[in-house]
Amino acid sequence: MSEAARSLLQRWGASFRKGTDFDSWGQLVEAIDEYQILARHLQKEAQSQHNNSEFTEDQKKTIAKIATCLELRSAALQSTQSQDEFKLEDLKKLEPILKNILTYNKEFPFDVQPVPLRKILAPGEEEHLEFEEDDEEGGAGAGSPDSFPARVPGANEGTLLPRLPSEPGMTLLTINIEKIGLKDAGQCIDPYITVSVKDLNGIDLTPVQDTPVALRKEDTYVHFNVDIEIQKHIEKLTKGAAIFFEFKHYKPKKRFTSTKCFAFMEMDEIKPGAIVIELYKKPTDFKRKKLQLLTKKPLYLHLHQTLHKE
Repeated sequence: MSEAARSLLQRWGASFRKGTDFDSWGQLVEAIDEYQILARHLQKEAQSQHNNSEFTEDQKKTIAKIATCLELRSAALQSTQSQDEFKLEDLKKLEPILKNILTYNKEFPFDVQPVPLRKILAPGEEEHLEFEEDDEEGGAGAGSPDSFPARVPGANEGTLLPRLPSEPGMTLLTINIEKIGLKDAGQCIDPYITVSVKDLNGIDLTPVQDTPVALRKEDTYVHFNVDIEIQKHIEKLTKGAAIFFEFKHYKPKKRFTSTKCFAFMEMDEIKPGAIVIELYKKPTDFKRKKLQLLTKKPLYLHLHQTLHKE
């Protein structure tokens, strides 16, 4: 086993145990956080290119199925209905499989399939596949000019999470994503925004959320009007954290979803009311080291913040 594979398995195992511990103790919000963050890491590894992965294709299929089970348990914890729940004792059966993924050769214990995600490209990989945005696409594709037909299961709904329970003296943040200004807004197909909270090293501090596909497009704007509930109290975020917004859209010619641009908001920008933030060129720079504005034109991401404090 390579050092890289050993390190990955140790991190995944620690995260898995942390999630099931929270789950056992009844700390459901924390368990959901841990399950969703781990599921996303597993899904990314399962979709990684052969040369960039420590695992075989069969191992990656098993990793993807474990990610699906984590999502199922997370959904069960958020559901008010008891039928068809994925139980904690079921999830715990997967820990030894994850730990021994390199030697595991039995049938997977649950009849699940990997979550059908859009193709995720590694940072920088898009640059080798794409031309300039301006002349690549010939139009908005099928449907009326203001419609965005969904191209993957669940794309219309997004993966938004409910607001956390309030705590005395603690502040929760709701961000309404109103609209984004783009010179070619009308040509974007299935546009949505991925919202994440990262520390200075680019590590996720909360579960990553995707908005539903945009409501409409009008002139140079793509309109969302969707609320994002930040999944951690503001006082509990680490110093230097930032909230990232990645604008993504589907490219039918290449059959993958591409990040077009991104924006971010730092902690000192958290205050009630409207805010507009600048757009930067991809790839998304979570460490905020080499930022390049998307355009000289006055185009921004328009947000409205609401703070909730007991």
